[in-house]
Parts: sequence; C-alpha cells; structure tokens
Amino acid sequence: MQSSSVAASPASGLIAFAAGRTATVLDQTDPHFRRDFVHERSVADLAFEPKGRKLACATYNGAATWFARIETQKPTVLKWAGSHTRALYSPDGAFLISAMQENQLHGWRLKDSKDLRMGGYPSKIRDMVFFDQGRLLATSGAHGAVVWPFAGSNGPMGKEAAEISHEETAIVVRVAAGRGSALAGGLNDGRVWATDVRTGPHRWVRADKGATITALAMSADGKRLAWGDEAGHAGVADL
Repeated sequence: MQSSSVAASPASGLIAFAAGRTATVLDQTDPHFRRDFVHERSVADLAFEPKGRKLACATYNGAATWFARIETQKPTVLKWAGSHTRALYSPDGAFLISAMQENQLHGWRLKDSKDLRMGGYPSKIRDMVFFDQGRLLATSGAHGAVVWPFAGSNGPMGKEAAEISHEETAIVVRVAAGRGSALAGGLNDGRVWATDVRTGPHRWVRADKGATITALAMSADGKRLAWGDEAGHAGVADL
C-alpha cells in the first residue's frame, strides 16, 4: 500500500509513515522497533510534537494523538466534523492545527481540547508554517499569506488574522519561513515573493508568471529561498 504521509522527529529519532488507516512508527536506531496505530478512516497527514513523544494523525472528523513509543493504548481523539488533510504542532507543543478538505483551518488548544475556529478562506489550505519563534502561523489558501497570531496561552482566540501581500489575481499555494519574521509565498500563477512581516519590504523573488508553485523552502537563517513548480522548473535565490 502506498504511503500518504511521512514525518520525522530529530528530538526522538523516530520516523512515521501512513498507509491507509494505519500510522506506523519506526526508530532509526533500533531495527526491531515498530508501532502500528490503526484508525477508523484513512490517515491523511502526520506530525510529531516538538519533543517527538507524541504523534498526531489527521483523519476524518478530527485528529488522533498517540504516544509514539507505547504499543497498547487508546488515542486522544480531537473531534471536528469534516475531512482533515494536514496536521501541524505549534513549536511549544501547546496547539495542534489542522487544514481541511473544505476551505477551512481548525485547531485545538491541547491542555483542554478547546477548539480554535479559523475560517474565512477562499481556497483550500495546502501549506502552513509557524515562524517568528512560534508567535505567528502563516497559511496558504488566500490571495495573500494568512498570518495568525499565536503569542500567549490563548493563541488566536479572539484575534484577527492578517493577510500579507494581497494579490487579487492569484492564490498563495505554498508558504515558507526562516529565522525571525521572514516569510515567503508561492502563487498558483508561478510567482514567488518574500518579505519580513515586521519590517518589510515586500519583493518579488520570481516575478515571471508560469506554472503553479508546488514546493517552497527557506533556509533556517532566512537567507536563501528555493522553489519548484508544476512544470518541473526549480530555482534558488539569495534573500
């Protein structure tokens, strides 16, 4: 069966992959270690919490979290109706964020399973990244990168999102971030931009239109940006 998602934890040395309804955890230092976690519906995405002790599985009607090394257990189930396609922990491990098949973003505050309703998207959310030391979350799915505030114990609850680099004619489909508040967006018309959300300025890294951007990555120091598009083109730029 083909794997639908993979995840790895540098902190714990664990590797996970999903195939159908099963999420499997392996230990790169122990060839005999294996844990299989079976769900009622297919697993769409995986994410390790920052310390690598727990694994989140995005599936239908919510997400399930497992202790990655424990063989026999029941998962903690975080419920929200609909098909969940992406999973991402906040850097402090306090929140779990999920993108959905619908044009929606959802999240949970893990200490009390409080729901975070984060809607208003015109398009499907295909990418998301925490940055600015975990104080900000950027997602695709709009004409600009949608940036949610996550400073404090309540995260985005009661707060508004900002939209960075609003473009009326194109949709941001990929986002990437590096050190500090550096952020980049890749558009469905082939263009790529980069900015510092606190100090600016906004610049076009790839200004020519073309095939949809399908991959975007920024170096950890925020000085280089790489991209790839649907037509098989790729590039790297100094920022």
